[in-house]
Amino acid sequence: MSTSDWTMLAGGVAGSALAVFGLVILVTGRAPEPTARAFRSARDAGFYHFFFGTALGLVVIGTGIDNGIVTVTVTVLAVIMASVALVRFRPRGRQRPVNR
Repeated sequence: MSTSDWTMLAGGVAGSALAVFGLVILVTGRAPEPTARAFRSARDAGFYHFFFGTALGLVVIGTGIDNGIVTVTVTVLAVIMASVALVRFRPRGRQRPVNR
């Protein structure tokens, strides 16, 4: 197995793990405490991880395909998904009430 194959395998496993982690958060509505502190809501955390994991998986799949137009299409879709995750669901921290 070449270095490229190992890298794609690691990327695919990481993408799958992130996507499953995001789905678990979305289904249960609960996130681990460190994750919950970084996001405004569990929904935001779930979508952020799901979109990034799916995007990483799509890049790995696109890289493994020998058809140029399909590779470009899958990669553009992955970039769009990652962009949505960064813009819409990015970590912002929870707003703490001001003591008056």
